[in-house]
Amino acid sequence: MKFLRINIKYSVFWICFLFLTSCTKSFLDVNTDPNNPTKVSLNKLLPTAQQHLAFSLGFTRGSEAIGLTEILSVYTHQVTVRESQDQYNATGENFSLLGAWDDIYSGSLQDLENIISQGTTESNMVYVGIAKILKAYAFSQLVDTFADVPFSEANKFLETGVIFPKYDKGQDVYPSLITLLDEGIQDLDKGGSDPGASDIMYQGSVEKWKKAANTIKLKLYTQIRLTQDVSGPVNQLLSNPSALISSTEEGLMFYYGTTISPDDRNPGYSDYPAGQKTHYQSPWFYEILKGYNETILTNNEDPRIPYYFYTQLTPTESAQNPTEYRDGSFLSIVFGSTGPNRDFSQDQSMTLFGIYPVGGRYDDGALDGDGNKVKITPTSGSGAAPYKFLTYADRLYLEAELINAGIATGDAKAKLNAAITESFKQVDYVVELANAGQTIPTLAGSAAVTSYITKVMSEYDAKSTAGKLELILTEKWIAAFGSSVDAYSDYRRTGFPVLFNPRNPAQAPGGKFQPPIDGDPDNPGAQPSIPVQQSRDYPLSLPFSQNDLNANANAPAQKSDPSKFPVFWDK
Repeated sequence: MKFLRINIKYSVFWICFLFLTSCTKSFLDVNTDPNNPTKVSLNKLLPTAQQHLAFSLGFTRGSEAIGLTEILSVYTHQVTVRESQDQYNATGENFSLLGAWDDIYSGSLQDLENIISQGTTESNMVYVGIAKILKAYAFSQLVDTFADVPFSEANKFLETGVIFPKYDKGQDVYPSLITLLDEGIQDLDKGGSDPGASDIMYQGSVEKWKKAANTIKLKLYTQIRLTQDVSGPVNQLLSNPSALISSTEEGLMFYYGTTISPDDRNPGYSDYPAGQKTHYQSPWFYEILKGYNETILTNNEDPRIPYYFYTQLTPTESAQNPTEYRDGSFLSIVFGSTGPNRDFSQDQSMTLFGIYPVGGRYDDGALDGDGNKVKITPTSGSGAAPYKFLTYADRLYLEAELINAGIATGDAKAKLNAAITESFKQVDYVVELANAGQTIPTLAGSAAVTSYITKVMSEYDAKSTAGKLELILTEKWIAAFGSSVDAYSDYRRTGFPVLFNPRNPAQAPGGKFQPPIDGDPDNPGAQPSIPVQQSRDYPLSLPFSQNDLNANANAPAQKSDPSKFPVFWDK
């Protein structure tokens, strides 16, 4: 929603806005008198809160949608860029970090607080329950990313008068999130008006929101399993599987559309209309999907490749400039590269996001009149792919991990099989939502998918317990393409999946990464190896928003080295 902005720069409420403690963009923009705020209807607050939460966690699109996946997709080696997040160099002044922090606090969380307060007064408890569940999810993502965050005093100015919220320890926040989720489930049964279409995620379905809340709890317990015994609550949740997300359609997702003005498309679609494209597809991710990696999924090509990536070249077509990394049609740049060809423009040659995860184009191999690959245009896709908060596949991967860890009972192999199968169904689901008129084959149940899963199961049988966990989390990482916060958490708490490390001599011998030998048709034979470096250790959390540190008198010092500031569950 677009609201009229007012300038009250020198008032307490403007200060509160800067400190992200009380008034949201929504609150400030709809009131002409900050001392007598006009009430905003719940059916307008809820979709705005949901949209801003999706914006703050997804990819960045200009100044409108600014999200953490813009950074974390690089940190989890699914995307490569030339921006500061390369080599883990995102600081507290990174554009996407600042914008995401601002949007989640002054946008989504403040709207959710307003829903909780106003909905309770109006006895509209279905809205209150939804808001509490989303609030718990939002704060869990903040803790998982930043470690310590304003929580107990955040967005409470009107209630407590606190202008400068303290930063709470992550281990103190998590128990409160479980309580919030339980309260949300209870509130859903207390009646009130049906949110209907104002609930973009579940259309007001109380039962789906309950399932989402229970599945969020399962995720939180899984993430803290190395710090405390979670077998009791985990097995209680798993004893009633129908109370968890149990189908593709029940996944917790924010549904984007196809409208261009105002832009309602997935922010990750922004490279399609952009003159200068910025998101390269990670060669590390690509090589694992191709079966090139020598330690996992070797010689097992993933059938999702043409759904995940759109290549703008035929295998023999010349690129517009000298290339750094090429494998036939696939063209990209490498994480940590200092090579001479990294910075050449490749807008008409680079490989882009496909229909999954951003609603782009399925790679059907179509050629233009000159026999070259069809290039991307602003209308090559729809952009109508949802942002995935928590899916049915995620739930199944969590269960496989818990069984592998001995916390839950069951057959981890069967659960992994089900999780991978569901991951392919998730792609089909997104294709159905986002297809812009192409003929796109169904993945689930196809011969290629059956063969792929059979090979994964054979590999699973041959691995140790730790190797089995690596396979579970690698498949989960592949399925999470486009939603990177949880993949970032999984890597820090388990060490899996194995990510590219320029300092690892097995991955970059002599500080160089070798592209496929015969991958570049313009330069037959061995492509030159690419010099790579990593200037920072792996960040165990993100830096705090420097804007908040500058404005908040109760904020801690900036993290001098994010590799030394782990989240509490990182053992």
